Amino acid sequence: MFDPRQSLTRRHALAAIGVAALGVRSASSALAKASLSDDGLYQMDWYLESFLDLSDDLAGATAKGKRFAIMWGLKGCPACKRMHTVHMMDPKIENYVRDNFEILHLNHIGAREVTDFDGRRRGEKSVGESYGIRFTPTIQFFPESAEGLAAKTGQAREVARMPGLLEPNDFLAMFRYVREEGYEQSSFPDWLKRQA
Repeated sequence: MFDPRQSLTRRHALAAIGVAALGVRSASSALAKASLSDDGLYQMDWYLESFLDLSDDLAGATAKGKRFAIMWGLKGCPACKRMHTVHMMDPKIENYVRDNFEILHLNHIGAREVTDFDGRRRGEKSVGESYGIRFTPTIQFFPESAEGLAAKTGQAREVARMPGLLEPNDFLAMFRYVREEGYEQSSFPDWLKRQA
């Protein structure tokens, strides 16, 4: 026999679970902390756990409705520390980047083996050199599909690059520029001027 009180109770229970889930997400954002990994790089707990196959990582990001980016860091890099302890601690920045991007954090002088878009396997340092990564932090942004990337080399595979650390507002704007495909219309500085 149907009892309206049970139905109401179930609705309340489901609503409570939903509110609790939102609360956990908000709390985790508020409590986000950068931690140092064994190789001395700052990490966020939501960075991509990867088998270091760039084509697979890009496809996985796209399947989740996100964009794929590689962040290059280095032990002892003061700008890398600032990016993680200032920029990424701003909930507006951290939430936007986490919700819209899969970030693979690589070590500028690292030795882990990475499979590049052309199937070539090399250490992190060698991959960075092949892309012309000269300093840290550098963030490479890639298209939504790996189609055609194997035939290109280096920076020609990227849709945008953040060479160095921008101030927080511009840092967030660069991620928006990529997410909104601003690179299809103009350079980042021109796009940024139109946003002001």
